[in-house]
Amino acid sequence: MQKKILGTTGLTISPIVFGGNVFGWTLDEKDSFEMLDKVFERGFTTLDTADSYSHWAPGNSGGESETIIGNWLKKRGNRKEITIATKVGSNPGKEGRDVSKKYIIKAAEDSLRRLQTDHIDLYFTHWDNENTPVEETLEAYRQLMEQGKVLHIGASNLTPERIKASLKAAENCDLPAYEVLQPEYSLVEKEKFETQYRPIAKENSMGVLTYFSLASGFLTGKYREPKDIKGAREEMIRKYFNEEGLRVLQILDDISEKHEVSNAAVALRWLMQRPEVSAPIASATKEEHLQAFEDAVNMKLSQEEMESLNR
Repeated sequence: MQKKILGTTGLTISPIVFGGNVFGWTLDEKDSFEMLDKVFERGFTTLDTADSYSHWAPGNSGGESETIIGNWLKKRGNRKEITIATKVGSNPGKEGRDVSKKYIIKAAEDSLRRLQTDHIDLYFTHWDNENTPVEETLEAYRQLMEQGKVLHIGASNLTPERIKASLKAAENCDLPAYEVLQPEYSLVEKEKFETQYRPIAKENSMGVLTYFSLASGFLTGKYREPKDIKGAREEMIRKYFNEEGLRVLQILDDISEKHEVSNAAVALRWLMQRPEVSAPIASATKEEHLQAFEDAVNMKLSQEEMESLNR
């Protein structure tokens, strides 16, 4: 499988990044190991997780996903073949988000311990706290990078203004700069990225890894009516049942039928062919879901199909 270079980082990533939010939530450790094995066998060697995954599940406190990944890496002995992205700042289970230097240094050590590794390939500021100066956050990353514990840094749910301020501080104060963005972006969530974040990524040659790439499952076509939704995803998906969302599903139906692939494969391929996107992040809970990953990698959307989806 052809790998990609992430922005200017020099990091090699798989064309689709596997999202680890399912580990310790909808998949227990045994099922997570089986899924990770299947993902790895198919050549998808980039994993995205966070120190907060999956604190929302009953009985969890955060860090479960990292722990499972760490146990799997140790058991399989394949750390050198895997690119790991994780995140900091959400302060799971506690009041207020935290991007202070003291907090980041401790959180990074905790993540390294859970992942059973000596370095994090890509470390994201997951959520922001605007009471903390951007210089303090970047100083924490500088210390971690000087120690070899973090190789590259990125920003996820920061405002455009804070990202710009961080990039300016990095330039003016000899601090490390964010090299990657992780925004929400999909066929039904376009405007915010395209108007606010894409210009920043383009101007600064930043890599882009998209989250909610399948709109929490809506773009798989599995949910055709609000009554089809059950469980934890209901609140996230219900908002897409409008004229625009259903029109997107119809276009996906037409294109996927022509290519004899799933709607999910087409939605992922659309992201992969967007010039500003390095790779989409997507997760799966069943082996058959991974067929969409492989189909997305192996297919090609025509210019006409891309324009239809872009509209």
